[in-house]
Amino acid sequence: MDKVRYFIALITVVSVPPAVIWWLIVHPLIGFWRRLGPLFTFIIMTAFSFALIAILIVFRGPIMSIEFGTNYTFIALAAVVYAASVFVEIQARKFLKLSTLVGMPELSPEKPGPGLLTEGIYSRVRHPRYLAVTLGMFAFALFTNYLAMYVLALLVIPGLFWVVRLEEKELRDRFGSEYVSYSERVPMFLPRLR
Repeated sequence: MDKVRYFIALITVVSVPPAVIWWLIVHPLIGFWRRLGPLFTFIIMTAFSFALIAILIVFRGPIMSIEFGTNYTFIALAAVVYAASVFVEIQARKFLKLSTLVGMPELSPEKPGPGLLTEGIYSRVRHPRYLAVTLGMFAFALFTNYLAMYVLALLVIPGLFWVVRLEEKELRDRFGSEYVSYSERVPMFLPRLR
């Protein structure tokens, strides 16, 4: 069990920061990346991500040095939280094409993309995928029980919130008053109880 926990923690610690940072670089400079084109954007950002992954792997010793052992209560809780994460992700993916998942509507706005998603889970929350990622991060943190994972799970929240704010600006630019009206009706992450 210790090796499984370590492996999951390591993969998460080296892959999640580059993924979040990717969008924190792309969204604010979207005009530059659009002029560069999707192919070169993906080449540059993938190279940057692999460099960051390599740096995190080199420093994995100190990053992964504090772990709290196997806790079966946390593992059970992690299973419940992860199931919720998977449920939300499946509900969101029903409406998304691969091109949308990799950011093509942002990078190639001249190509017709999907319209504004307002049905299914998107009628309850505007950003279900980021909700799924956040739930998944906390599930992995509970399962692995490494300090680095708890810290990362907490850092993902403001990181994704910032990504969402940048993304919402693009959505307002793309969909105008339709998106403004939608964002007034539908909460960002947590569905309303009623």
